[in-house]
Amino acid sequence: MANLKKTIIVIIIIIIISIFVVGSMIRIIPAGSVHVLTRFGKVTGKVLYPGLNFILPFINNTISYNTKKIIYETTAEARQGNSRADYIDFPVDTNTKDGQQVNIYYTVRFSVDSNKVTWIANNIGRLDDIVERIVKTESRIWIRNIPREFNAEQLYTGNVQEVQIRIEDKLSPVYNDNGIILDSVGIREIKFAEEYVKAIEAKQIEAVKIEAEKNKAEQAKYQKEARITQAEGQAREQELQRTTITPQLIQKLWIEKWNGILPTVMGQGTTLMDITEMISKK
Repeated sequence: MANLKKTIIVIIIIIIISIFVVGSMIRIIPAGSVHVLTRFGKVTGKVLYPGLNFILPFINNTISYNTKKIIYETTAEARQGNSRADYIDFPVDTNTKDGQQVNIYYTVRFSVDSNKVTWIANNIGRLDDIVERIVKTESRIWIRNIPREFNAEQLYTGNVQEVQIRIEDKLSPVYNDNGIILDSVGIREIKFAEEYVKAIEAKQIEAVKIEAEKNKAEQAKYQKEARITQAEGQAREQELQRTTITPQLIQKLWIEKWNGILPTVMGQGTTLMDITEMISKK
């Protein structure tokens, strides 16, 4: 009986070890990732792609890389809890060309090149190392330096497209050399000091007032010109009437307007005489 118990225990132990060994041999790689095979910690150069893969237990191991789109984002500390980015960091502080201090909030979207993961494993490390040493470091360098070539007003009015393009032009070759595919760089917000914002707003309000005064002046000028044009037209009309109206024309117009009734009162000087009775007696 005792021997039977020992045999059962041994069988159970063997089954457990077998399950563990078989489990160590199997690597199921999910979609959107690849694994680099290592042997005793050394990169072999073999890459395991999505699906069922087998390795030697206790000898081989793998380094996993996410090949999906990855987002590195800078945001304010109070908002970091609401961010859905894969990697979150603090904004970059820098100065404009004319010395205004700004904080820049931006997003970098990238992916790991599956064709270069062996090189990455040998020269950079895992995904966290890629983000820390390349994505974060390079992007923050150029996000800090390129806005220094622009005046604050250029950035305040939303002229960030050129800044983004120049940053992408700097990052793209560096990322590519390090096995990273740059998808996009987006500057979400450039935050200025409160004093500068107030000064710009006051300047804009004053500019609006000046423009309004210009419009009023233009309107008054137009109205003046309209009155002059109207007066000139009336003067020409009167001059035309003066030169074209003759006594014969006046008599003709009088006849056309006469209603056929003779005047009932006649007079000379200040004396008036009612002639209606004289006409009726006849």
